[in-house]
Amino acid sequence: MEFQEFIEDQVFSPTLVASALRTTKSEIAETLGLGQDAFSRSSRIRATKTQTRLRQMLEILHRVSSHTGSDLAAYAWFRAEQLPGFGGMTPDQLVREGKANAVRAHLDRVMAGGYA
Repeated sequence: MEFQEFIEDQVFSPTLVASALRTTKSEIAETLGLGQDAFSRSSRIRATKTQTRLRQMLEILHRVSSHTGSDLAAYAWFRAEQLPGFGGMTPDQLVREGKANAVRAHLDRVMAGGYA
């Protein structure tokens, strides 16, 4: 997963992300806790909140894809894996709550051989 693959007109493109993950823009928006129209207008796509959440998701997917075996498996992990120590919340739920740094810290511990 190369970040440049997802950039179009100097922003992360929801269309390119959805295509790579074999899903819809609506599902990506829902996963990131964004409104249904977040990806429908250029101004909403370029909004800080939208771009931040897309970037955070892509950063996390990039980190786990080597361990899960594929970008699709990483996306499934992002949406479904309940993380210990976070009350069973999934990475996407934590990102929606503005806790992407907590997910990255968790991954740092796990990848360093620590326990979750």
